Amino acid sequence: MVCGAPDRECIRGRPAGNTLRESGESGKVPVMKTRSAPKWTIAFIGLGRMGRPMAARLAAAGYPLRVYDKAPGARVRGAEACASPAEAAAGAQVLVTMLPDGHAVRSTLLGRKGAASVLAAGAVVIDMSSSDPVATRGLGAELAGRGVRLIDAPVSGRVEGARSGTLTIMAGGNAVTFRKMRPLLEVLGQRIFHAGPLGAGHAVKALNNYIAAAGTIAAFEAVIVGRAFGLDPALMTDIFNASASRNSTTENKVRQHVLSGAFGSGFALALMAKDVRIADSLARSVGRGAPLARRTRQLWDAAEKSLRAGADHTEIYRHLESPLKKR
Repeated sequence: MVCGAPDRECIRGRPAGNTLRESGESGKVPVMKTRSAPKWTIAFIGLGRMGRPMAARLAAAGYPLRVYDKAPGARVRGAEACASPAEAAAGAQVLVTMLPDGHAVRSTLLGRKGAASVLAAGAVVIDMSSSDPVATRGLGAELAGRGVRLIDAPVSGRVEGARSGTLTIMAGGNAVTFRKMRPLLEVLGQRIFHAGPLGAGHAVKALNNYIAAAGTIAAFEAVIVGRAFGLDPALMTDIFNASASRNSTTENKVRQHVLSGAFGSGFALALMAKDVRIADSLARSVGRGAPLARRTRQLWDAAEKSLRAGADHTEIYRHLESPLKKR
């Protein structure tokens, strides 16, 4: 479809304003309010499992939206489908990237016929991918030379959060630019943090996923050891969740994806391994020893090599369960 032609699936009559969350009573689903429709034209690059529902929310909120994904036929209702990142970025005041890693982001922006080449001075790029924070600062400096501002704003919350607009967003960058972009971020997330200067969002996201990755290994190893001793893994999980060892893996992964055999959380093992590598590299870049991060990285890297391409991150259980000589 030629950029500029709206998707034929577009629902006519967009809402007059963008829908935002306002905190309701404690412990209840947030209630909704309406804000005047923004004027920014947004380019959204990356319509994967997370990107597509995020872009759909922006379109439904009334933002003029132009989208691109390298997968043929990628569409979002209410958005204009474009043939290249540069075509999507032409005339946009804000460009959002939701891509696998920082290399893809850099190539999209600064590669041959990159999107940054057509962004006007004063435009804002919001990188919502999980990227290397050190590289993000370098990218920000290069974009600043073109008059383009960069915010790193990775997310946590899985596909369900992307659909419902309840993601946690951790942003880094200039505080004034962050405040200006906050109405857009509020369409996508429920808990929004300004983590600090440029790169801070990517740094805290990598460290957050490192904690989650280490906790996943600990919980899975405990289940494996307990099973070998003759314990009931379901009962073990109940005990863990009623005790100090409770974490996101014991609550949301052991029963749901390991004991059930589903192994389908929706978050790829390769992406978790990438984030742990970023966290380990960050520790080394600031001169801090982080031996557990290094060991956690080794285990996830080994699992990525031994398991099938496209494996869900919960499938590291299968790698950990294999005989020690294979690890």
